[in-house]
Amino acid sequence: MAIENKNNSPSELTFEYKVPGKWILSGEHSVIRGSEALVFPLTSRYLQFRYFKSHQDFTLSVGGQYKGDLELFIWSVIEKYLNELKMTRDQLKGHLDLQCEIQFGAGMGASATLAVGLSLFFYQLGYLKTDLFEFSKKIEDLFHGESSGVDVAVALNAKPLIFKRGNANQFLTQYKLPKLCISYSGVRGVTKDCVDKVKALLQSDPEKYRMVDEKMSLSVQLLKKLISEPSEDSLWVEALTLAQSCFIDWELVPYEAQKHINSLNQAGALSCKMTGSGGGGYILSLWPSSFDLNTLDKNLRTQLIKIESR
Repeated sequence: MAIENKNNSPSELTFEYKVPGKWILSGEHSVIRGSEALVFPLTSRYLQFRYFKSHQDFTLSVGGQYKGDLELFIWSVIEKYLNELKMTRDQLKGHLDLQCEIQFGAGMGASATLAVGLSLFFYQLGYLKTDLFEFSKKIEDLFHGESSGVDVAVALNAKPLIFKRGNANQFLTQYKLPKLCISYSGVRGVTKDCVDKVKALLQSDPEKYRMVDEKMSLSVQLLKKLISEPSEDSLWVEALTLAQSCFIDWELVPYEAQKHINSLNQAGALSCKMTGSGGGGYILSLWPSSFDLNTLDKNLRTQLIKIESR
């Protein structure tokens, strides 16, 4: 496989990889303060890296469904890497092709896919020799202000896991999920703004929001049990509704997102919750096990991304 770089000199593909997005079952925001989170890779949404080695000056191309998102800031992030690694741009050679099939600002962990992907890129070239997780998290903090590292962990490992700050990842090898989908709420959420908003609320009423954190942690514990054994839909409804109530308490459910949730409920969804930081982005929906999604209105059906149980 070869491409033509700007000097019309063919370059052979040297390495390639995909970094998946993510969806969170429960644990958002409280994970920053040391609670657990249940997080899964979303392999259908990803950032693909392809590097073509050559001795020519470094060039970059961006394609994919969401290339417009990435083109806005990709060079600024690369410059941050160069600064952190004490490199100059002229040390880079060859061509990097990025295919962006993940939406930024939607709660899918796109910033983590970029941070992990570029860390792997510089690691493959021999410039990055430190811990990939810590370095990627440092870069992701540029997007979020302060991140827990949960998105980086799942992007780097591409495996379902129980994440707890400062602890070793607990990978989920045996689990069972009901009929779940995610769909875009129609409005972007800005993670940093959501994190800052929750922090402000914690400061204004620490007792109330300590209780909200406890509710989210309880939801995680309930769901840890539910994914380990066959469970009734009603128990899933209880756990997911509890998690969603935290987003409501944090005031992170905008009108557009609630409108989308209402449409999902009216169509037959049993329960819905934000997945990610909130403020918009994607919505996780639970459907009856016997429900035929093909019977849904075409407009709604095409918005749904099915979550694979295994």
